[in-house]
Amino acid sequence: MEFNPGNAQDVYKDAGKNVLFTTLKLNHRNQADEKSKVQELCSREQAIVRSMNIRYPEYHLKVAMGFSNNAWDYLFPNAKKPAELETFKPIHGPKYTAPATDGDIFIHIRADEETVVYEIADQLHTYYRDIAKVVDETKGFRYFEGRSIIGFVDGTENPDGAEAADYAIIGDEDKDYINGSYAFAQKYMHDMDSWKNLSTEDQEKAVGRRKYSDLELKDEEKLANSHNVASQDNDDGIEHKIVRMNVPFSNPSAGSTGTYFIGYSRHWTVTKRMLENMFSLSDRILDFSDPVTGTMFFIPSKNTLQQIVDDELPTK
Repeated sequence: MEFNPGNAQDVYKDAGKNVLFTTLKLNHRNQADEKSKVQELCSREQAIVRSMNIRYPEYHLKVAMGFSNNAWDYLFPNAKKPAELETFKPIHGPKYTAPATDGDIFIHIRADEETVVYEIADQLHTYYRDIAKVVDETKGFRYFEGRSIIGFVDGTENPDGAEAADYAIIGDEDKDYINGSYAFAQKYMHDMDSWKNLSTEDQEKAVGRRKYSDLELKDEEKLANSHNVASQDNDDGIEHKIVRMNVPFSNPSAGSTGTYFIGYSRHWTVTKRMLENMFSLSDRILDFSDPVTGTMFFIPSKNTLQQIVDDELPTK
């Protein structure tokens, strides 16, 4: 099999206007039954997405679905494992900790039209409701000009176009799972009152960019732990990238507002080093942002999804 972005799930396209993130936990009661129903879910998911995109191409539906390390071990114990798939463990910094939370199956849906997101989520629910429970479901939205909820343009450093596929999709370094991807899902709750009380200048120093023009600050203008410094991975003197599709979510009347960070990567090690840098340097953004979830998933290629359906995954 060759590297082919067309065989990948939607892991390097745009973040979308209406977004739904769902994390499921399998019941872990009857492995054979749950595996059978997961196989049906994988089969139906691809058919449902194809049908909706034929019927409503103007709404730009994108869907990605994957499995955690624990789910892989449970569902496919005899299958060879993707090379970098592992269980995420907490990252402890001097001030803050990135927690690890439970989850088996991850579903990421986005579209320009909210009814399309609803319809996909509702149809998929039919196939997992008897074997899994929802441990987190977060509805996100596109904010003004694609900005984060804290007011800054988001994703400026994201690779673009064909370059994005190179950073998000597994290559021939793992031939058994080429065209797959690694996803890390992390939910942050923001202290918006404290953030809004900062001056624009202090906010810019915290992020490392101008708030309105989005221009990057000079190095001497940034804090040593500004976000765009602390969140980089410059291993071996080379800047490594991932594809971020962060979206805001909020329940304003409850004072509950946050950002759902989703990073897709060809190499999980890159995302992991970014997180380790953020928390070891006490990224200034963490003074206003509390991470409450953290789970890593493997997003199979379309071919691998079919192998799951046909019970033909490569064996150990």
